[in-house]
Amino acid sequence: MGHPTTVRTIRPLDGVEFHAAGPSELIAPAAAHLRALGAAPADGAAPADGPAPSGASRIAVGGALGDVTARTAWADLCAAEDAVDEATVQAATGVMHLHGRRDGSPRGLAAEYTATCASVLTAQGLLAALLARARGATASSVSTGADRAALLSVSQYLAAAGAPEAEAVPMGPGGPPFTAGDGTRFELETLDAGSWAAFWRALDAPAEAVRAGWPPFQFRYATACAPLPEALHTTARASSWERLRHAADVSGAQVCPLHTLAERAGEPHTGAPWSLHPADAGRTAPTGTPEAARPLAGLTVLEAGRRIQAPLAAHLLGLLGARVVRIEPPGGDPLRGMPPCTSGLSARWLALNRGKDAVQIDIKSPAGRADLRDLAARADVFLHNWAPGKAEELGLDADGLGAVNPGLVYAHTSGWAGRLPDAPMGTDFMVQARTGVGEAVRPADEPAAPSLMTLLDVLGGLLGAEAVLAALVLRERTGRGVRAESSLLAAAELLTAPALGRAASGRDPRRPAGFRRPLRTADGWIAPADADAADARSHSARLRDLGTAEAVAELRGLGLHATAVSTDLAALPDDPRLRGALTRDAHGALTVPTPWRLS
Repeated sequence: MGHPTTVRTIRPLDGVEFHAAGPSELIAPAAAHLRALGAAPADGAAPADGPAPSGASRIAVGGALGDVTARTAWADLCAAEDAVDEATVQAATGVMHLHGRRDGSPRGLAAEYTATCASVLTAQGLLAALLARARGATASSVSTGADRAALLSVSQYLAAAGAPEAEAVPMGPGGPPFTAGDGTRFELETLDAGSWAAFWRALDAPAEAVRAGWPPFQFRYATACAPLPEALHTTARASSWERLRHAADVSGAQVCPLHTLAERAGEPHTGAPWSLHPADAGRTAPTGTPEAARPLAGLTVLEAGRRIQAPLAAHLLGLLGARVVRIEPPGGDPLRGMPPCTSGLSARWLALNRGKDAVQIDIKSPAGRADLRDLAARADVFLHNWAPGKAEELGLDADGLGAVNPGLVYAHTSGWAGRLPDAPMGTDFMVQARTGVGEAVRPADEPAAPSLMTLLDVLGGLLGAEAVLAALVLRERTGRGVRAESSLLAAAELLTAPALGRAASGRDPRRPAGFRRPLRTADGWIAPADADAADARSHSARLRDLGTAEAVAELRGLGLHATAVSTDLAALPDDPRLRGALTRDAHGALTVPTPWRLS
């Protein structure tokens, strides 16, 4: 038998202690993730640099991997008075505008979305700094903010809004979910125009409405709205749920009823948002000493991803210094040409893929798979979001690539992680529908509906990057390769955790009527901070007669916190609240600032 220290299970942060202080919205997810990775709370100890300042959180870690302090604020880019809580961050960064597109006016997400994203970014920053220290660099601090997280979450929409071309599809209010004749509200999903047409033909929908509905439905991920012909909603309401399910079965489309938070609360949940499994054997070659600000410098990430989840995860690893090589099909990624374009490239595609190298490989051919194995043999990370079973079918699973590189971190960003039986297609809106997110993001006086912002793709991408960083720390400590998996389901569980907590304590899981609903002004909208919303609403009649800037000044003069709601994404680069944080890349596409500052 080997020495106990070599055969026991080792977690990435075993031997690490941490102390956390600050607003629970900003601190709780990061602290929970540190615990899941093996770190122990140091009760009673003070953070290395003192208590967290007002409106910010501080996490100090120390022990086996060295000392690092993370600071997370509501406003890390904005002036403090412009972003004081979840509501004002959503307002200033365009999140309210995007979430409200399907309704025709801005709406606040009733979940703590930007805070949750910021908390995951905090955990990422700590892991990156600890990895840098393990690789020989001096890294001691990381900072981020909910405003930075919010801008990252809307980066593809900002890039499109700032492109010289117009959108290729109509923009306007509307979109799923649909309602069946018995009142069942449901999401429909298909990635194929033929399946879309076959589904609606099976329900006798008007042919012109079917044709007109496909483009906005197909691009709803990109536009956060889908102005569908009313005839499609009418057709759904005239159909029984049984007929709708049959239409889905015969067409290849999928339907999923909107589940409630109460239903979801009765189902099993996992204790961590990712899984990490070290290989039985490993071999990790020295990778050099990085800089504190680029803790992944010298590492190579192979990414075989489409859409948002895996490409965003790899994009974040690239921002931390890794060389990212995209595996694209012959002819290149078709999304490179997705309008609107700038300098011949899709602005949205650039938001997630700028700075990456690319190689075209036909993974369906034996020669292509051999080429990918050759690349994996010299890489540190292989990251993909292929459908379940595809990697195994191609012999490109963790065992297959681990045979050529025992020290490889093999990461899969999935939809469901195999955890829910009979789960529908693992796409953002279907996962939102199945997990109660549609209730969690809307207050009680609005019908449940998944947001048409890609909430879970973004949060799932953040979790994917976090899983890779944790796996790299574990590899550094053990010398072994690691298999990591994250999922959109885990993202949904993380986002709905506060609502499910309220349900578990016997409270209403949904926020009350009017929660985070902006107030009208003479020329726009303002959003009061959550704590000041009731007082601000008492002045709503007066505010309607004032310009937005005047209305904000009026409320602040009364001691209330509020900010203007950004409703024009193209104007955000000139918004003084963001202090010039939005820039343009070499192609002319709008870029958001790096989500952390490491030193």
